[in-house]
Formats: sequence, C-alpha cells, structure tokens
Amino acid sequence: KGPNKVGYMGILQPFSDAIKLFTKEQVFPMYSNYISYYFSPIISFILSLMVWMLIPYYFNMISFNLGVLFFLCCTSMGVYTVMVAGWSSNSNYSLLGGLRAVAQTISYEVSLALIMLSSIMLIMDFNMMKFFIYQDLIWFFFLMLPLSMSWISSSLA
Repeated sequence: KGPNKVGYMGILQPFSDAIKLFTKEQVFPMYSNYISYYFSPIISFILSLMVWMLIPYYFNMISFNLGVLFFLCCTSMGVYTVMVAGWSSNSNYSLLGGLRAVAQTISYEVSLALIMLSSIMLIMDFNMMKFFIYQDLIWFFFLMLPLSMSWISSSLA
C-alpha cells in the first residue's frame, strides 16, 4: 500500500498532508512568550532567504561589495533565532536544547568562517562576483581540496 494510492503515483499526497496539517487544532503553549515563540522560526526563514540574494546572476542585478561578510552575518544571526525559540517557550528542557543547538552551531560556524577566510585570502576580495570570476579556470573545490572536504563535513553536520 502506501502513499502512492492518492492520485496518480501519489502526486496528491503532499497536498492532502498539507490540508490535514492546516485543519488540525492549533496548540498554544500555556506559559510561553507568544510573539517571540511563533516569530523566531519566521525570522530564521527570512534570514535564510536573504542569503539567496548573494548568488551571482548573469545580469548582475544585485552585487554586494561585501557579500561574503553578509553571508557570514546572515548565517550567524540564525543562532539567535534558535536561542530565542528555546527561551520563549518557558520550558527548561527546550531552553537546554536551544542552548545545546546554539553551542553546536557556533562551533561549526567557527570552522566555516576560517575556511571562508582562506578563500578570501586567495582572491583578496569580499565580493561574491569575484568568487565566480576566479573559478573560471579551476574550481576552489579542487584547488583547496582538504578545506573543501572539511567545509562539506561542517555544512552537513
């Protein structure tokens, strides 16, 4: 059996799941700070969408001179949303879980920032378009293979 019974090859299954989730009863934590509890994931989502502005497009509509610093700042601000979400629920267990997630995220961000610093020193610029231009002949992945492997392992952890 399984989810492939809904529609043709299960195409309608995600839509039925979405309808089910939106029609369920909303649970309100009793002693939580309501505004910060519900808006911290939204702010985290907005921060992750802001990172997409840095992708160098062919037409170069948006070009930051300090794009790498903007990337590091946006990814670092995501830590605060996790901390606020853990704190605003007014539960000791979620606060401890949030602080654990913050400590783990900060420890991985240090290695990511140091790896990014080595590639910044290679091209001597903070512009993401320069990163795109300098990788025409050889990708940084192959040029700095050990750092690239540690970047991938830190990103996936």
